[in-house]
Amino acid sequence: MVSVEDRPRRLLESALKIEKPFRLDETLCLYSPQDNVDSLKHPRIAEWLEFIQKEYEPELPDAERRVLLFMPCTKTKPYPFSSEHMAINQRLLDEGYRPTRRSYLPQGLLARLEPCFSPDVLNLSPLLDNNGTVVHRMVISEPMAVVPYEHIAEFRGKASPAVAYDDPGLFENRGNAVSPWRRDSTATRVSATQWKWGDEERRQYVVMHNEMARILANVVARIGRSYADVISWVAPGLTHRSFVLARGERALHHVPASRKVGAKRIELVGANDHLPAELRIACLPLPDDCKNAIARLSRRLKVDLPRATAIYARGGVNATPLALPELLDVLVKRLVYNTLSVEGKRSHGRVVTENRR
Repeated sequence: MVSVEDRPRRLLESALKIEKPFRLDETLCLYSPQDNVDSLKHPRIAEWLEFIQKEYEPELPDAERRVLLFMPCTKTKPYPFSSEHMAINQRLLDEGYRPTRRSYLPQGLLARLEPCFSPDVLNLSPLLDNNGTVVHRMVISEPMAVVPYEHIAEFRGKASPAVAYDDPGLFENRGNAVSPWRRDSTATRVSATQWKWGDEERRQYVVMHNEMARILANVVARIGRSYADVISWVAPGLTHRSFVLARGERALHHVPASRKVGAKRIELVGANDHLPAELRIACLPLPDDCKNAIARLSRRLKVDLPRATAIYARGGVNATPLALPELLDVLVKRLVYNTLSVEGKRSHGRVVTENRR
C-alpha cells in the first residue's frame, strides 16, 4: 500500500524504484498534478526541456530507412531495466535488430540481468537490422516529455534526470496520485487506500498534459523529417497515449477529449493536434489490435477469454500488455511494412516517406 499522507515514507518507497548505482533526487518526486506543474520550473527539468526542444539533434547511422519509436516510461529507473522495456527490446533483438554503438547501462545492471535476456537489451544506441532499417528509441515521460534512449543515463556529463525521479502524479485511476500535504490540494479520501481528485487536481492535470503534448510536438516538428515513420508504442487508456492523440483520433482510442473542472470542460490537446499530417505520430496498438491479441493469447495459453483478459492486463511480465508477444507482433509488422489497418490510416493520416526526407 502506498503511503499517501506520509511524504517522508513515500520518498523511501520512491527510492526503491531507482536501480543502483543511480540515486533518487527527492526534489523530483512528483505525487500529484500540482507537483508536476511545479516541476516545470525545477532547474534540472527546465534545463532538460530547453535542451530537448531547441538543442537536441539525433546522431543516427546511415540507413535505408529510419524509424522513431516512442516507448512508455516505467516506474523502474532506468527504463531499459524494467520488465516492459526488456521484453520489447529483446523482441527487437530476436527480430534481427542490433545496437549500432557500444553504449550500455552500467556494468552492475548488466550483471543482474536474467539469463533469458541478451545484454544488448540494456544498450542505449539506435538499432539497425540487415534490411537497413534503423530504430531510434525514445521515451514519452512526464515531466521531461521526451527522453532519447542515449540520454537515459547521462546528460551533459552528469546523471540524467531520467534516472533520478518518480512521477506517479498524473495517474488518477490509481487513487494515490495526490499530495494531501499541499495547501492547494483539493483531493478527498474515499476509502482507507483511495483518494479522489478535486477541481485543482483536474485543472493542473490539464495544464501538465497539454504542456507535455506541446513539447512532444515541438520535438517531432524539429527532428521528425529525419525519419520515415514515427510511432508511439504506448498503453491504451494511459496518459501517455492522451499526450499523443489529436482531437479527431480520441474517439477511436476511447480516450477523453476534455476534463471537467467545476462547471466547465477544459480541452485536452495532444501532440498530433499541433503537427501537420505528414509528421503526425502513429499511436499503436489500435483497439482492434488489443482485442485480437487477447483472442490469440487465449488460444496460445488454452484458457478462456476472461482468464486471457486478466493475463493480458498484467502483460505477462508484470508490465502493461505492450510486452506481450501477441501485441509485439503488431509493432514488428509496423517496423517492417509501415502499414496500418484502414481504421488506423483514417485516424493517423498516411505516413508518407518522401515528406520525411
